Amino acid sequence: MAREIAEQPEALARTIEALRPLRPQLRALADDRRVVLFVARGSSDNAAIYGRYLLEVHAGMPGGLAAPSVATHYHADLDLSEAVVVSVSQSGETAEIVETQAWAAAHGARTVAVTNDGDSSLAAAADLALVTRAGTELAVPATKSYVTQLAAMAVLADAFAPKSGSLDADLDRVPAEVSRLISARIGVDEAAERLASTPETLVSGRGITFGTALEAALKLEETCLRPVRGLSYADLRHGPIAVVDAEHVALLVSAADGPMVSGMTDLAHDLRHRGAAATIGIGGDSGFAAAVDVCVPGPDLPELVAPLALVVPAQLTVEALARRLGLNPDAPRGLSKITQTDPATDA
Repeated sequence: MAREIAEQPEALARTIEALRPLRPQLRALADDRRVVLFVARGSSDNAAIYGRYLLEVHAGMPGGLAAPSVATHYHADLDLSEAVVVSVSQSGETAEIVETQAWAAAHGARTVAVTNDGDSSLAAAADLALVTRAGTELAVPATKSYVTQLAAMAVLADAFAPKSGSLDADLDRVPAEVSRLISARIGVDEAAERLASTPETLVSGRGITFGTALEAALKLEETCLRPVRGLSYADLRHGPIAVVDAEHVALLVSAADGPMVSGMTDLAHDLRHRGAAATIGIGGDSGFAAAVDVCVPGPDLPELVAPLALVVPAQLTVEALARRLGLNPDAPRGLSKITQTDPATDA
């Protein structure tokens, strides 16, 4: 896992370079379509959440997350003639995702596959495949395959935007920012120490970085075997915040700019007031850093592309925590690289 985290700058640079030339094909594919639906599970689902927000905020195109069971179990008859369906799977062989893509195409959707394997079933069946360039990923927790999926989402949204190419300058800076964060590791070991102090962890973010918060929560669960709850700070304030006490460590994720920073900063103050065992901040601005007990700095990137690098401090923290707990971060208990949602029926 540590080695593959370190390979992310090169993987991102390769992926951005490979996918940018496909923007005209993406625009043509969506020319008469009004909505984009994403189909994914696990880490790929968290990448899709970023894609959905970026499509709506940057490209002005409605997006949503489709429920695969609507296709695979309910076999619903939907009119998807105005939709582009984007299926996201690192391996391209998760049967549920492959089946849902085929169902969407049969119901009128145009299909885009985002996968790390250009020879996969998902890529072969799609109208257009965005093949990421993560290279072989051996550790079970997705790291470089996840960040390259984020790069694919950025290219996709930029292709659909009124001014295609407007993210290019910021995307060009991403690999260097990721490399800097990996080398610096500021606050990583202290954050891991605080997380180890109690098994109760709450993770929160909102907006364009919400997928990053959910990915951090997922990595803590699968790699460190911790029960973790990942919530939007809006949902957190609608009741669940009442459970926060001295047994909880709160991990808060924020970009350095954008409309969510002030809310995340207020949340940090509130959680401290409620007696949380510790508040750990990933990213944010100087006010956010001052409001948390431990700050793990994020990238110097604008909010729209920040998630491509913002997840890196979380990955480093999770890897360090797993080692501290005596766990193997490369092979979490009971997991494999290709997960079938319904193994009995997919066999």
